[in-house]
Amino acid sequence: MTTILIYLGAALAEIGGCFAFWAWLRLGKSVFWIIPGVLALTLFAYLLTHIETDFAGRAYAAYGGVYIASSLLWLWGVEGVRADRWDIPVAL
Repeated sequence: MTTILIYLGAALAEIGGCFAFWAWLRLGKSVFWIIPGVLALTLFAYLLTHIETDFAGRAYAAYGGVYIASSLLWLWGVEGVRADRWDIPVAL
């Protein structure tokens, strides 16, 4: 259970951090959006170090699936866009 919570927290931090940069560069938001972006991406990296495995590659591989699912939920929940026929095959 702890591992799944770490992965979900890492996904939220990574997506949120990257979205902060997206908002600054693509949506015309203030340059100050990069501050929470950097903090979120730092949290993302920190959280992944708490996965119980001897190999970083294993932690990253398992995280990949959580990231894809979380990205589609972000698309829907935060950006208000439903996944389309091209998003679903990528998630599978």
